[in-house]
Amino acid sequence: MVSNQSRPRQEAAGRRTGAVDAVGMWVTADGHIRQELLPDGRYDEARGTRSSAYTGRYTVTGSHLDYVDDSGFTATGDIRDGVLFHEHLVLYKEQQT
Repeated sequence: MVSNQSRPRQEAAGRRTGAVDAVGMWVTADGHIRQELLPDGRYDEARGTRSSAYTGRYTVTGSHLDYVDDSGFTATGDIRDGVLFHEHLVLYKEQQT
């Protein structure tokens, strides 16, 4: 028998959900770490002179982010008051010109 019950809505990878817009370039205050959250649910993180030091995918649920790196490790983050708290990092959204 097939159930007609609706399934819970799943958040789309990388899309704006809830009150936060995660897509864009996020940078630490010293500029050493630059994490670009792409609209297709991928991210690319540069560290110092090392471009693409970490790459993977992310999903957004409300203001919470879940990351899965291409190498398999996972991480989380939360956006509060326009600031991304990603594990031990604090990143600020770079304004587009």
